[in-house]
Amino acid sequence: MSSDNTSGTVTSDDNSYKATQAKLDRLSKALDDKAAGLEALQRRMKANAKRAADTAQAIEHADLDPRFVELTSAVSTALGGAAVHIQHLTEDAAASAAHSRVLQRSHARLYGRLDEVRSGRQEKTPRPGFLTE
Repeated sequence: MSSDNTSGTVTSDDNSYKATQAKLDRLSKALDDKAAGLEALQRRMKANAKRAADTAQAIEHADLDPRFVELTSAVSTALGGAAVHIQHLTEDAAASAAHSRVLQRSHARLYGRLDEVRSGRQEKTPRPGFLTE
């Protein structure tokens, strides 16, 4: 087994029907979780961008050094730009989750019945490609 340090997801070399279905389910859920986390991050970044813009205006109205107004405005702009990119990441994660669910359903449609047949019989199943060896 190997472990992905970024998400804590554990994968294995088991590519049986049920294991593949479970992996696709975990992938969909992980992508949904990441999309939700990115959405929350984007909201915070937008709020911080607004606060920075408000702070820049307050600095300007207080007749402080214009350099601080420019720097604070630059922070606001950077946070706003980052929030836009986070939105794209959120959309990509949500789309990937949807695609993984479609893949899971397609896999079930293509191989589910075969797994039922193979799992329900007592005879040993030959390895794939055994005739070509």
